[in-house]
Formats: sequence, C-alpha cells, structure tokens
Amino acid sequence: MRLATALLVLVALASCTPRGKIDFAQTPPSRSTTTQDIYYATTRDAAANFYGDERSETTQFGLISVSIPEAHRSGRIEWPRRERPDPDKHFLTVATDRYPRGTDLVAQLNSQLRQRPADDREITLFIHGFNTTFAESVYRMAQLSHDLGTSSVPVIYSWPSGENPLGYAYSRDSALIARDGLEDVIEVLTQTEASGIVLVTHSMGSLVAMETLRQMRGRKRDRAIDQMSVVMISPDIDVDVFRSQARAIGDLPDPFVVLGSQRDRVLRLAGRLTGQGGRVGTLDNIDRLSEFKITFIDVTAFDDADTQHFSPATSPALLEILNQAQEYDRALTRDPAARPGLLPGTALTVQNATRLVLTPNVR
Repeated sequence: MRLATALLVLVALASCTPRGKIDFAQTPPSRSTTTQDIYYATTRDAAANFYGDERSETTQFGLISVSIPEAHRSGRIEWPRRERPDPDKHFLTVATDRYPRGTDLVAQLNSQLRQRPADDREITLFIHGFNTTFAESVYRMAQLSHDLGTSSVPVIYSWPSGENPLGYAYSRDSALIARDGLEDVIEVLTQTEASGIVLVTHSMGSLVAMETLRQMRGRKRDRAIDQMSVVMISPDIDVDVFRSQARAIGDLPDPFVVLGSQRDRVLRLAGRLTGQGGRVGTLDNIDRLSEFKITFIDVTAFDDADTQHFSPATSPALLEILNQAQEYDRALTRDPAARPGLLPGTALTVQNATRLVLTPNVR
C-alpha cells in the first residue's frame, strides 16, 4: 500500500502540465530577447523531437541556441505549452547544430573560451535528473545560466532517463549505463582550454556523477578529477551509497557543494520507492558526512510547492542569493572564516564537513 501511495503521489507531482519539448521560433526574436547557447552531449537515441528516452551506445554532440524573452521571470521556464510559440513570451529554439565528433565540440568550446579573460574560462557541465526530457534539460540550463548571470560556457550531458514518473527503475538502470558516456564527455572537456570544469548535478544525475568519479579514480584519471569542482542539487542518493562512493573516490573535487532540503517530497518518495533510508538531499545534519570535505547548504527555508525538488533553480529568492557569485566564491572556497558574515544564515562545521543553513536575504 505504501508503494502504491508513493507512485500515485509521484504521478500527481509530475503530471500537472504537458512535457517540455523543443519549439522553434516562427518569427525572428526581437532585440529585447536574450540568446543563450547551450552545448550538449547525449547518450539518448534520436527521436522525432531531437532525442527521446531510448538508450544509445554512442555519444552525440551539438548546440542549441535558446531565446529568452525580456518578460522572463527568474526561476521559471516560459514554455509555449498549448499556445502558439512567441519569442516575446516563451523560451524558444532559434538555431541548432550537430557535431560529428568530440573534437568538433572542443573546437567550438575553445572559440567561446577565447572570448573570455584567461582567468575566467570555466565550463559548467550540467547533468539532469530522473523524469526529464532532452528539451527540459537544455532549457533548464539556459534558464540557470541566464538567471545566475554566469560567465562560464554551459554544456549539458543528457542521459536517457525515463520521461515519466513511473520510469524510476528504468532511470536507475540508465544512470549506471550513463557512467561511461559521462566519463568520455569529461575527457573531451579536459581537452579544451578551460581553466576548470564545474560539474552541476540534479537529483539522480548526482548518482551518475558519483559513479563516474568513482570509476575515473579507479582508472587513474586523476588529472581530470583535479580540474573539477562539484555542485549537487537535491542529490537522489542513499546516504550509505554516497559514503561508499566518496570513500572510493578518495580526495573529492574541491570545492564539493551539496544543496538539499528537508521538505523535498520527491526525494522522500524516492526513498520509499527504493525501500532505502534517507537521501543525501534531505539530510537534517552532516554527522554521517563529517569525514568528507563537503559543504552542505540547507535550503529548506526556500522550498515550497512551487519549487518542486529544484529550489536552487526555481526559487527567485534563492536565485538572488546564489547570484552573489563573488561573495559565495569567497565564502565557500577561499575564506572559511568569512562564511557566517557573508551568507544569510548559520554555519556549523563537524570535522571536515560544513553545514550552512540559508535563510531568506532581508538585507
């Protein structure tokens, strides 16, 4: 009965609106729109709307340029849904390109990186979670890059997760299969002129990342790991599994940041579906992670019905705080002593780990 209830709630959470898909602008965007270029690597099989949820044994590369309307509201993706696509109202695709080889992606990324200062040539690699379409992963990265105002070059790794809430088991299997593809993509990115790679993961995408890092460490690909920093959002990983993975990896990428919420209903349901205990993304303390050099940011205060398992991307208040990039870079990576004064919340350090409990910024 508990399993049936969990499945019903998952369906309810995910079935409120039609799924996101690639829609092209039928008219040229006005000058007031913003265009965000999103580079991609995917192990999804080709489908009618670019790529579906079937698995492919090859990695495909490309570019999708997304127009963002001037009327865009922070934290949202304005999908056309059932309306006629309008570049002044909706996120729309304005250009696409496909690259036959990883070396072609490297050339394109280097072209973008060279337009930036030598000390600001980062790549952000986003790995989406369960129940996500290819289009949703592309547009989410466009929204995040726009709302956070990041200068890094955005790339997504879109793995073949199930595209419906009942495909959880399929997605878990796909996550394990996706390890090799992600490792290949990371190796491609290390061939660029990037000064570093920021690995941003959401939900089950965090499982893909941890398994890949563990695999890479076992294969002595230490140089690639040393180039990375990690930000995990709502990681859908059992705590004991995460501890095992982290121990096998050894020295974790630095910084290694986890954002979680005790109110995350999707993660609590995931725990019930798998018959396991708590997930890393719902921890209320860091005692079980204290041996690892990790910063856990508790964003429970920003989680509500509208944020639905992704408050760092969908909460305008939290996005405003995260947008303080220079302060956060100093607080999280350069000057631990400054954390309490710079961040709107409280900080607690237990052995190697630090927990920050964020509160809405009232300054």
